[in-house]
Amino acid sequence: MLDRLDLLVIGECVADIVRLPGAADQVHPGGSPANVAYGLARLGHGAILLTQLGPDDNGRLIRDHLAGAGVEVRTDRATEPTPSAAVTLDGNGRAAYTFEITWSLAPVSLDRPPQHVHTGSLATVMEPGAATVLAAVESLRSPATVSYDPNVRPELMGEHDAAVRRVERCVGLSDVVKASDEDLAWLYPGGEPGEIAERWLATGPAIVLVTRGGNGALAVFPGGRVTVAALPAGVVDTVGAGDAFMSGTLHALAAHGLLGADGREGLRSLDRGTVTDVLRHGAASAAVTVARAGANPPDETELKAALALG
Repeated sequence: MLDRLDLLVIGECVADIVRLPGAADQVHPGGSPANVAYGLARLGHGAILLTQLGPDDNGRLIRDHLAGAGVEVRTDRATEPTPSAAVTLDGNGRAAYTFEITWSLAPVSLDRPPQHVHTGSLATVMEPGAATVLAAVESLRSPATVSYDPNVRPELMGEHDAAVRRVERCVGLSDVVKASDEDLAWLYPGGEPGEIAERWLATGPAIVLVTRGGNGALAVFPGGRVTVAALPAGVVDTVGAGDAFMSGTLHALAAHGLLGADGREGLRSLDRGTVTDVLRHGAASAAVTVARAGANPPDETELKAALALG
């Protein structure tokens, strides 16, 4: 397992304001990269989150939440309000989002290079902060492995063709890529997810993962394709499910010694058994998360229990 402070996540924090019919609004700490950092810390990893938080109640709520799991939060001196998203849940617990977000991350120095960098979501598409994120990834990708999740939010992606080009640039910088079938449907309407993943794989990643909700997950890698079924779960809501899948995936890759510069060779020569194990960890982490409210990923004990049941 990687040492503390060797896992760096770069991206936004968002205050998720959850709205249910006939109930008072509930504020949950969120933001896809922040959720991944929180999930990694819950699983026992040292995680640094490079992000932007406003000097307001939502910013303090999120900072306390992350620190409670052991995430080291590093921010610039932002004066904008903490980003927020109104999350409306339908009768099946599926989430729809309305955003109030600015992203203007300034460069922040690190004490030493991390062994792994994760980024994605709005942080990689919203300017002016996206330029800072991409510059950081490009500068760190030699000593570190890189993972990326586009986590598409159509309302904030800008012009479609430009968004696709930006996503594809991030894919090409990454070793591990995860996307949902809904992400791919927006990026490439009418495309078949497995074929899209194959195209992405050819541009540089060692593995591309596609989550398919209740239909499980797919991995595409040089050794072929592997699929796993979704684990049984009573769905409360789907907030943070994809992020929990990502943190569970990175946890498994770290356990196999496949993150960091020393793990890159192994990551480039994965076998089917390892890929299946990685997918199962992601699926189990997501199953725990959807069974309770908000982006609340498992700790290591809960993850092991979910794997045993699956």
